[in-house]
Amino acid sequence: MSSVAEARDFPASLALPAEVVEIAATLEGAGYETWAVGGALRDMLLGEGESDVDLATAAPPETVQSLFRHTVAVGVKYGTVVVLDRHRRLHEVTTFRRDAETDGRHAVVSYGVSLQEDLARRDFTINAIAYHPIRREWADPFGGREDLGRGVVRAVGVPVDRFREDYLRILRGLRFAARFDFEIEPETWAAGAAEAPGLAGLSAERVRDEWFKGLRTAKSLARLIGLWRTSGAAAIWLPGLPPEYPGEEASPVVRDPVALTVLLCPEPARLFQTLRASNQEVARAAAMVAGPATPADASPGSVRRWMAACGQAVDDLMLLEHYRHRAVPAWVEVVAAIRARREATARDELAITGTDLLALGIAPGPAIGTALDRLLDIVLTEPAMNVRERLLEAARAWC
Repeated sequence: MSSVAEARDFPASLALPAEVVEIAATLEGAGYETWAVGGALRDMLLGEGESDVDLATAAPPETVQSLFRHTVAVGVKYGTVVVLDRHRRLHEVTTFRRDAETDGRHAVVSYGVSLQEDLARRDFTINAIAYHPIRREWADPFGGREDLGRGVVRAVGVPVDRFREDYLRILRGLRFAARFDFEIEPETWAAGAAEAPGLAGLSAERVRDEWFKGLRTAKSLARLIGLWRTSGAAAIWLPGLPPEYPGEEASPVVRDPVALTVLLCPEPARLFQTLRASNQEVARAAAMVAGPATPADASPGSVRRWMAACGQAVDDLMLLEHYRHRAVPAWVEVVAAIRARREATARDELAITGTDLLALGIAPGPAIGTALDRLLDIVLTEPAMNVRERLLEAARAWC
């Protein structure tokens, strides 16, 4: 199979960043075949705009490092060297490689292979397209351009083999289908569903990152949920994922994966621990669940008390409400007005501190906290009371 694609199937050239072309020219000038590869080409062909352009080359990693002044050895054992251009921007340069060994999670790679062999190890045909920045030639040995035109996600070669090399590819296939509203080719789908039990062996971090990417990029969250459920992936990693998106189907303006996971999954704080999310993400999920979800009503007093009860979760809970209904409830505008007026809804926003209360003779320890809470309660009802002299006067009445 020839690796050079028919020119009529592709644009005559791509407007790649000048720095990428310069890196390719340096490698070619040293005698090493070099091509632009990866998702950036796919996205450009789909009119999705420019993203980071990766390069694949015949040059071994140590040669790449020797040819450029500034490099970072982020993935040398997998053949990847990051080259910094004159503007200190990062560009991945990876040696042509094939998988010598794989356990479904990690691969041992070997070099000294051709571009076509390198493309053959990629996951899907739409990601196995290459473009020569100097000669302006295209390479598409597996029909990726045709699949882009037909709106199909299809594995390179034998689907079962591709998934057994790295089970994360199953989740990547779901993400691409949801992002581009593509269909998954039947043999590829059947292989992914059959091999889904292998997902259990993946690291939680890789699964979490893939789930988050899916939430950020899916054209339809309902489609993404359906793919995860019917493929068997949800049963392994996202138990309790609902059969339907429980909010308005129109895509939210802000795609926050933590908030969306709270909306979609039961016991999200525990799930985030399973997915090895950050402590901050676990805490955000717990705070959203603790709520309360909304104020009792839209009156300023009710909204201030709700804000005090929710603390740092206020913005997340407003986002959840937007996901559920899309229409902005009246109390969201009240929150904005309270903030604009700088009305206190937390202890640290009071006009006095614990030190002031100690000076009044209130005993150190829990009594200080109790006094601050009482003062906050006053201010939540009457924001104008948040003046140092007035709060001191109120506190003196308790001493």
